[in-house]
Amino acid sequence: MDKMKNLFTTGEAAEICNISQQTIIRCFDSGKLDGFRIPGSRFRRIPRDNLIKFMKENGIPLDNLDMGHPGRIKVLIVDDDQEIVELMVDVLTRDGRFEIRTASSGYDAGLQTQQFMPDVIILDYMLPDVNGNIVCQTIKSNPDFATVKIIIVSGVVNQEEIEGLLDAGAAEFIRKPFNIAELVDRILSTVESPTVQA
Repeated sequence: MDKMKNLFTTGEAAEICNISQQTIIRCFDSGKLDGFRIPGSRFRRIPRDNLIKFMKENGIPLDNLDMGHPGRIKVLIVDDDQEIVELMVDVLTRDGRFEIRTASSGYDAGLQTQQFMPDVIILDYMLPDVNGNIVCQTIKSNPDFATVKIIIVSGVVNQEEIEGLLDAGAAEFIRKPFNIAELVDRILSTVESPTVQA
């Protein structure tokens, strides 16, 4: 592990600040965030001190600056199908951009959401104790979880139910069996899209 990092790319700065890379680039280009371009290229670099100054000016917590895994996306997988859970955990862990927890029931999902404060919940619609709709509504009715994004996965849901889930607060719906690479893309795009406050 290299010692404290003193220079960041716009992507790294975006992860640390928990905002989109486009926002970092806009701030950089407008002079709100000081840095420099590598001569002869379009690449921007942001020195550590400048990033800290920018974060303080904008009220962004410095927590991610020296974490071993800056800005890892916290994903809670809620599914009672052990094989699917193991596959998702394996792929997401190897990807390196995610921190993973799992739950196998709606009750577990509630506990884990409180303890882990995930960025994204991958939620199976048909859980042994409760359906995904209830879990969705419960999480979304709690202001502490306003920014948590929920991706529903299921093999047996009709269009009307899907619309009901999206109304209940789910950000995305993926039909089983799904392509795991597509799931990773959906997680990333879900996290990057702004949270719409009701």
